[in-house]
Amino acid sequence: MAEEKKEVKEAPKPAAAKEAPKGKEVKEAPKPKVKKKPTAYKKGRFCPRCGAGVRLAEHKDRWACGKCSYMEKK
Repeated sequence: MAEEKKEVKEAPKPAAAKEAPKGKEVKEAPKPKVKKKPTAYKKGRFCPRCGAGVRLAEHKDRWACGKCSYMEKK
């Protein structure tokens, strides 16, 4: 009996597994940036004109309100 040779076909490789052309590197997609949670405000002062909810910005020599331009010197 003559032995029959069976040809074994390999499964096609997925598109991502294809090799890159010589001399060129395959770059991966950039990862999405993770947004940081906002830091909690320090216990600050509220604007006496605008009321609760509007904080005064703390500078080296003064406290200032950005909404109504109120200012106090330290």
